[in-house]
Amino acid sequence: MAEQIVPPTLSDIALFRKEWCVLLECASPAHDRQKLAGLLQPADWVRLLALAEQHGVTGHLASCLRDLGETKVLPAFRQTLIDRQRAHSFFTLRLTAELFRILEGFTSDGIGALVVKGPVLAVQAYGDPAMRSYGDLDLLVRQRDIRRATELMRAAGYAAAVPLTAIDAGKIPGQYLFSKPDSKLIVELHNDRTLRYFPRRLPLDDFFARQVRVPLDGREAPALSVEDELVLICVHGAKHFWERLTWIADVAALVSRQTSIDWKRVEDSAKAVGAERMLRTGLRLSSDLLGAQLPGKVQAAVQADVIAARLAEKVRQWLPAAGSALPGLFQRAAFRLRMRGGLISAPTYLLRLSFSPTEEDWQKGGQLSQNRFLDVLRRPFRLARKYGRSPRD
Repeated sequence: MAEQIVPPTLSDIALFRKEWCVLLECASPAHDRQKLAGLLQPADWVRLLALAEQHGVTGHLASCLRDLGETKVLPAFRQTLIDRQRAHSFFTLRLTAELFRILEGFTSDGIGALVVKGPVLAVQAYGDPAMRSYGDLDLLVRQRDIRRATELMRAAGYAAAVPLTAIDAGKIPGQYLFSKPDSKLIVELHNDRTLRYFPRRLPLDDFFARQVRVPLDGREAPALSVEDELVLICVHGAKHFWERLTWIADVAALVSRQTSIDWKRVEDSAKAVGAERMLRTGLRLSSDLLGAQLPGKVQAAVQADVIAARLAEKVRQWLPAAGSALPGLFQRAAFRLRMRGGLISAPTYLLRLSFSPTEEDWQKGGQLSQNRFLDVLRRPFRLARKYGRSPRD
């Protein structure tokens, strides 16, 4: 393709309105080929691909365009999509092979692990591990196993972002991140202590007890039940203010493909972690934007949540910009308060997020802070510097 692909920015996102309509149709579980063909006619191909990449839905776009006739898609654009999807497919195969290598190492050492998001979600939601755009592997590992898991990852050639000294000191990061210096492989380990954006601590043992086996490249990967995965991806989307279409598309695809979801279990799982409104907001977005069909009682509960409807409307305002038009500091705080709900639980949730230090607060230049009190005080000031520069604030 002759033109350079550049990502959309806040200054020119209004120019992408036609392309945004195309992406919404592509991300819908029940997209209409005839409608899509009509939407493509006035769209700019370069902008379309740029926006799709920003929203992580290039796979959705490629899948939909494969169903259209040759005359509907520019040959150069079709080839660009083919090339990028081929590269992504090769990368996912590498990630999957590495995933099973890590799981085998953990299993042989008695470390339990569950795969979340990534390839297992791609299979559960789309039936294709290469459909979703993801660049790392996420696993749930109990806190008591983190030190040994870190040692195993280092022995496997990974560099640990969180040193053993920090683990021994009881420091809790946002995630235990590992990367291979000579490749693009990234692995993140999570547990009930790192996943702070869950309003209540995860019942990790219950998650392990309800685990399922997901077929992946001729093997089986241990994963969350569909019901627990649905709650997790809704909390993850809420954490990031639903700034990318891919997270909403995942919810829509999961509830559409998994027709035997136990919705009572979904409700119980969300209630256990205080994420009822986060769940309903995610379902509302998937239904309103992408036409996801929900069971009658579930749809009624989602529609009855007035605050979830208001939150979804807020998301729709900044969503097309793919993270370039997110709210400022105070608006973010207000969004999180409403997302949690409750006169006591909402402020408690916000305060916990504001004063729970992560590696950005207790690790600088490779030096480990020894004063937890200062770490706690440092965090709100760092967050204010990071998010408080919006002119709206």
